[in-house]
Amino acid sequence: MSGYILAIDQGTTSSRAIVFGKDRTIAGLGQKEFTQIFPQDGWVEHDPEEIWESVVWAVKTALKDAKVEAKDIAAIGITNQRETTLIWDRVTGKAIHNAIVWQDRRTAAYCAKLKKAGHEKLVTRKTGLLLDPYFSGTKVRWLLDNVKGARKRAEKGELAFGTVDSFLIWRLTGGKVHATDATNAGRTLLFDIAKNSWDKGLLALFDVPAALLPEVKDCADDFGVTDPALFGAPIPILGVAGDQHAASIGQACFKPGMLKSTYGTGCFALLNTGSDMVRSRNRLLTTIAYRLDGKTTYALEGSIFIAGAAVQWIRDGLKLVKHASETGPLARTADPSQHVYMVPAFVGLGAPWWDAEARGAIYGLTRNSGPAEIARAALEAVCYQTRDLLDAMRKDWKGGGDTVLRVDGGMVASDWTMQFLADILDAPVDRPVILETTALGAAWLAGSKAGMWPGMKDFAESWARDAQFKPRMEAAERKTKIKGWDIAVRRTLTQ
Repeated sequence: MSGYILAIDQGTTSSRAIVFGKDRTIAGLGQKEFTQIFPQDGWVEHDPEEIWESVVWAVKTALKDAKVEAKDIAAIGITNQRETTLIWDRVTGKAIHNAIVWQDRRTAAYCAKLKKAGHEKLVTRKTGLLLDPYFSGTKVRWLLDNVKGARKRAEKGELAFGTVDSFLIWRLTGGKVHATDATNAGRTLLFDIAKNSWDKGLLALFDVPAALLPEVKDCADDFGVTDPALFGAPIPILGVAGDQHAASIGQACFKPGMLKSTYGTGCFALLNTGSDMVRSRNRLLTTIAYRLDGKTTYALEGSIFIAGAAVQWIRDGLKLVKHASETGPLARTADPSQHVYMVPAFVGLGAPWWDAEARGAIYGLTRNSGPAEIARAALEAVCYQTRDLLDAMRKDWKGGGDTVLRVDGGMVASDWTMQFLADILDAPVDRPVILETTALGAAWLAGSKAGMWPGMKDFAESWARDAQFKPRMEAAERKTKIKGWDIAVRRTLTQ
């Protein structure tokens, strides 16, 4: 066995597959975008078959790019867009409806009804989450109530529920394994993160039959082997984690107090709190960072729904640029005397506001405002939102203290954005050599389980920094900019 590890990174806008060599360098890569479906205002869906086909294509392309075959792969690690919800037929493997994406807000009214009835306190105590359409539980209920015959079939055990990881495991193993890991289970509103088990009371609250549920495993565990017909040889699946948890692992944030933020379609900051399950007083989420050898490590998380998606909107919606990479250089040319703010609430606002009904807005426009000012506002918005999350984390957990922020995701390639982030946070920002940290985290889970990659300590010591951005903005300027942002957010909130 040559010791190659394959990471499948199934994201919100594309599916990626990366072949890592023994030295943890990238040997081959495949990536394919897929369709974003918007049936109504605030609704977001994906075609499950298109997701599956993009994953298979990406894996085959990565193997070809690395000049290896399936028999050369020691193990597969899977990381996925979290909360996106599917229900499929246990016999055919076909989904009964499009996947409902984590960004989808169709269950906002139902969440509001549950809140009004006083259920949020119990839900938060058990799951660490809030009653928001973001999470999977209300999406499952919607599918059961709105797809003809689904509820009766679910109660008979004919259907299976899963987040994208479960759906991929089912398909990859030819329907032999219905499983998920603790990080994905912990984002469903159905899983007690203290007891590490599905909760009967929550299942009853959301009216979800237990027969739908997958088995919950550790992040590094045996998830079966792939059907040999897919890639030419069976490959063990030995690692699974939701994308933000995998990124935290890839950033080697193994010690309490370590903090990472990933800038993809959305932005997600995770603060490792160790065995301490911190209860947020500032509308952050308490979540499972990872579970290894039966031991759970927790984190505080702040979730921003729109980050790179705002850049995608500037490219595809406004057509101000042809390529996302042009946004940073365009922002550099913006008029410094203009104070334009974008609040990217295209699908509501996440932490720490949790306003499902808010919608995007741009403030401060003048006749002189143009593409450069809008591009700058979009990039700056991500940084302002990150600052709001970090402020909330420091208030919730004194063990965090002043820390360096480790960053990853597509947006961090922009030096301009990372410098503004350091400036507005008034804290150092570290960008790693390997930017594919989400895939790297999934690969480490699988590689370490297979005995091919180093353990946690040695892996952490191998983490390498590409660049550090230190704050250089004057305090008065920072204060003025933050004040303008706070005003823009208050004007946007509906609650």
